[in-house]
Amino acid sequence: MEDQEEVRNLIRRMLAARGYHVLAAASGHDALRLTVQHAGTIDLLVTDVVMPGMSGREVAALLAPAHPKMKTLYLSGYTDESIVRHGMLEVGVAFLQKPFTAEALARKVREVIDS
Repeated sequence: MEDQEEVRNLIRRMLAARGYHVLAAASGHDALRLTVQHAGTIDLLVTDVVMPGMSGREVAALLAPAHPKMKTLYLSGYTDESIVRHGMLEVGVAFLQKPFTAEALARKVREVIDS
């Protein structure tokens, strides 16, 4: 889930190139709609922390009851220290700071899924 189209498409391509099936959403409402339409399981939510309308954290909380095994990887241009200090995320959540390389994203996604 990423509101910037170019970034969303880039992340989708990076993950699809590594064999992941990706549902790409521009907003929290889009993500909720896509997950209802998706018949399979959802292993990982990759989401920007700060999103217009509904934050990544709010979407993760709304999806959790229907997908109890789903893990979440948060992305942000802010540092992890900054978003924790401002109360956007708790200490210890899976986080990757933007900008990142395709390799860094792939490593972090695998790490979170395997944890």
